[in-house]
Amino acid sequence: MNRGQVITVLAGITGLYEVLIASRALTWLGIYFPRVQHRAISLALVFLIIFLAYSARGKERERATLAWYDVLLVIAGLIGAGFMAVFYDLALEYSSYGYLDTLGMALALLLIVPLLEAVRRSSSWILPLLIITLMAMTMFQNYLPGLLHGKGFALDRLTYGIYVGTGGIFGLPLGVSTSILIVFLLYASLLQTAGVGEWFMGIALALTGSARGGPAKAAVISSAFFGTISGSPAGNTATTGAFTIPLMIKTGYRPTVAGAVEAVSSTGGQLLPPVMGAVAFVMAEWINVGYADIVKAALIPAVLYYVVVFASVHFEALRHGIRPSPRGDIPAAASVLKEGWFYLIPLGALVYFLIFVRLPPDIAGMFSLPFLIGSSFLSRNRKHWLLPRPIFYGVAAATKSWVGIVVITAAVGMLVGSLELSGLAVRIPGFLLEVSGQNLALTLAFVGLSSLVLGMGLDSIPAYMTLAALAAPTLITLGLSPTTAHLFVVYWGMASFITPPVCIAVFVACGLSGAKVWATGWEAVKLGIAAYVIPFAFAFDQSLLMEGPVDRIVVSGITALAGSIIVAAGLRGYMLRRLGLIQRSAAVAAGFMLIAPSVPLAFSGVGLIAILVAWQLRTPVVAVPDPGREVTPTVR
Repeated sequence: MNRGQVITVLAGITGLYEVLIASRALTWLGIYFPRVQHRAISLALVFLIIFLAYSARGKERERATLAWYDVLLVIAGLIGAGFMAVFYDLALEYSSYGYLDTLGMALALLLIVPLLEAVRRSSSWILPLLIITLMAMTMFQNYLPGLLHGKGFALDRLTYGIYVGTGGIFGLPLGVSTSILIVFLLYASLLQTAGVGEWFMGIALALTGSARGGPAKAAVISSAFFGTISGSPAGNTATTGAFTIPLMIKTGYRPTVAGAVEAVSSTGGQLLPPVMGAVAFVMAEWINVGYADIVKAALIPAVLYYVVVFASVHFEALRHGIRPSPRGDIPAAASVLKEGWFYLIPLGALVYFLIFVRLPPDIAGMFSLPFLIGSSFLSRNRKHWLLPRPIFYGVAAATKSWVGIVVITAAVGMLVGSLELSGLAVRIPGFLLEVSGQNLALTLAFVGLSSLVLGMGLDSIPAYMTLAALAAPTLITLGLSPTTAHLFVVYWGMASFITPPVCIAVFVACGLSGAKVWATGWEAVKLGIAAYVIPFAFAFDQSLLMEGPVDRIVVSGITALAGSIIVAAGLRGYMLRRLGLIQRSAAVAAGFMLIAPSVPLAFSGVGLIAILVAWQLRTPVVAVPDPGREVTPTVR
């Protein structure tokens, strides 16, 4: 077998093992693995795949053979993780000491070194460098000044916290990735194999194709639906963008706009209930809040996010005279629904088990899989049937995208353990509050920018976990609820996927559109403006998270909705007709006034909009040619 086949087989076997554990089948047979043992076994299997898949340069390996240092790294990782898996009782004995002996420190280092290298190869050097710096600071705190000064801990105490302690490598972050995440990545992979992505696109085109800018609107809808399940903004951009981006360009959208629409829409899937790319499940575990409460809180902000994107592509189409898709390219809604109505069965089952039965997320996902497999046989296309072979390859595909998340979440456990041991988890929030003078707006700005930077280069779940450990505690210390604080960092962390210079989703979109990255990135920032603004709105006004009296929730929701549409009009330069520079600035300002949680500002925004509308209606229309497109009206 070649390298790719070996990786596929290993990934398939690893995925099936994870499914076996998640299904509780072994428990029914009287076989029980303690959680730490399961996490250690998973990490050991992941090491095999990571070092076989990625070379020391961080690129996919071309040859199946491993260099001598790769072999040493694999052996070290297997020994370090294998000790926890095989000699778990001895590890429990260690946990009562509070420190490690020489053998224990050696085992810890044998795991730490290949783990950090695996993260570097599969992701980037940023997180490993941050962890190494934090570990060094923890050991030498007594020599550091100011905020960083502390007691300092010897290597035996530090490695204990990282290797054996409940907040280290085998803690909650790795636990979530080896239970909830693998189940939902598998669920998304099998949905894709069953053809649900094509069906979502067909439904979206049927609903919007006859409208101006139909392909862009279809991209927004289909990317939102599939993005909430897929869990990867970049992966979703590649999957749906392969169809939507060329179609948008064909109907008249500029390549930069087409790429930005797909990147922003795919990224927003991580914010859209009910699944939120599995972020909702991780957040519920992290802050110990009910899953249904997370979904309820996230609903209005997610709607506002997509209203801005949808309105933006509509105004862009009006401004540039982009016509609807040809009738021959638009599928009939009834026909599309008839061909794939059965896809609603597994999706409905998942929502039912999660929200109404209130099963744990991994159990709900496992219980939904039989509905997915069974309903696939209702498809007329046999390639969508989930037979054993497609299932195995679907499991392997899910596992390949999961292994990078596993090593990052294990590394995040090291980050959390070091923060707790050093006391920085408490001192950093206090320092930020002191610098900001406990001013909420200033603190939110600090945390938002930090989240944007820390989220760059990471996938959605690892980005959230890193921010949950480093950024969210500051907002909670200031008095925000855990749900509000964590949703705030989620939005700003996800914004890193569309914000230059890293903007992973934009890079993927540019590969499909042929446009320049920076130009597409700034278009994405304008389209995704809600990701930066809405978090400030719900931080000041929790009624946008459905907290408080119903009348307040309704009023806040309506004004924020209207404000979002006006902001989109200002940024795209079209409302009733084309907007000049002053009018665009006024529209954006009026929209922000409506979104802001202030009654006087809201009334001021309404007044400004009225003036703007009157100005547009009373100004003579002049035809301004738009090269390559039909003539569109503007105002002087």
